[in-house]
This record gives sequence, C-alpha cells and structure tokens, in this order.
Amino acid sequence: MALPAFPTSETPGLLRGKTALVTGGVSGIGRAIAALFKASGATVIVADIGAKDSDQAAVGEFGPLWHADVASEESVARLAARIAAGQGALDILVNCAGVPQSYTPIETMTVEAWDRIMNVNTRSLFLMAKHFLPLLRGSGNAAVVNICSVIAVRPKPGLAAYGASKAAAVATTLSLALELAKDGIRVNGINPGATETPMLSGFTGGKQVQDVVGAFASQIPMGEIIRPDDIAGAALYLASDLARLVTGSILNVDGGRSV
Repeated sequence: MALPAFPTSETPGLLRGKTALVTGGVSGIGRAIAALFKASGATVIVADIGAKDSDQAAVGEFGPLWHADVASEESVARLAARIAAGQGALDILVNCAGVPQSYTPIETMTVEAWDRIMNVNTRSLFLMAKHFLPLLRGSGNAAVVNICSVIAVRPKPGLAAYGASKAAAVATTLSLALELAKDGIRVNGINPGATETPMLSGFTGGKQVQDVVGAFASQIPMGEIIRPDDIAGAALYLASDLARLVTGSILNVDGGRSV
C-alpha cells in the first residue's frame, strides 16, 4: 500500500480532511485530544457514556456527540453503524474511555469491581477494533491511538486491576499493530503518567484533585504533573502523517516516571 507523502511545514493543519473518533471525549484527556484534533483540521466525533442515547447525534463541543458504553458490544456495534451511515469511513480512532481504581488490596477487591475495570479499560479495545475495522480500512491511511498508562510498566500496590487492564491494553496495542500493518492501519499507544484530570481523584479515594497534585508531582523526576494537553500533543503526532511509519510504539508521557 502506498504511503502518504511526508508533510511539509507548509501543510495547513496536520489533520485536515481527516475524520477522528475520540471515546471518552467529554472530559479530561479525551476532551483535550478532541479539542486539539479539531484545531488541527479534523472532523471530530466524540463518543461518551455520559452522552444521551439517541438515534441522532447531539451537538457536542467539537462536533457530533454520541452515547457509547465501550464495554458493551451492542453499544459499540450501534456506534459503528451510526458512524458508517454518517461518515462512511474513519481515519483516526482514539480509545480514551477508561475507569480508575482507588487503592484496594487484592484480598478485599470484589470480582465485580475487577471485571468492570477490565471490561472498560481492556475489553473495550477488542470491541472497538472488531467493529471499527471496516471503517478504518475504508480510510486507506488510518491510525489508532490507545490511551494506556504508565502503571502498565511501573505498577503500584493496591492498583492490581488497573495495572493489569493497562498492561493488557499495551499488549493489545502491539498485537494489533502487527496484525493491521498489512491494511495500512497504524496502531500506537500512550502511557500517561499522573495527569491532572477529574479522573485523578478516582485513584485517591475521592480526594479533590487540587489536594493531591503536589504529592503526585513529587514522584515525577521532572517535578511536574502531566496536563491533558501534554497527552493530546502526543496523540496528535501519532495520529498524523508525521508518524507515517510509526506503529507498535508506546509513548511514555510521564515526566520520566517510567525510567
């Protein structure tokens, strides 16, 4: 398959003419990615479990907003059908929807809690790949970006379910990169470090984000907590033709935490 020409500095908008789907795009990292993609010229579709379930897309902050529960095959299949009917193909898929885990010793963790984390953070990648592959093939030059976590490579006690789900997300990303290379579909991942989003409080038993930023930043060699825009910049690179031969890569955006 012919590869796209390398972009020049005169290229107006890294994602101009591309259609992107961002799951979990209503807040946090997903919202930052959706905003940057739109600013870079993409048509952006956001899917989020918090959106109203309807046969018509809502008007979101950056474009069409669809309801989706990425852990449900029925919901993912319905989302794929709706986007196929509306757009016909998909150039960029960003799997950002996820759930955190507050500190829980393994002996007190319930099976239900473990399964929920695995379903949302890992099973979803399988479902999204399975049902969106025809749309991605229709692009001819598609990119998938999976938001994983530095916990996949730097585990912490009490976060076994979250760590397992993100390590599996990394392995899924690498496997899909090999499997889909023949289709011209690039698959990469990002391992964010502790990022200043509402989700951060989910790791601390509900403490306010502003109350824990300092503690998290103290564990980062560069001394600064990660911002959603930092992850969005990495996603923009991986989704664009600047990364035309980059596949099977996991980019750590963590201020050196994983070193």
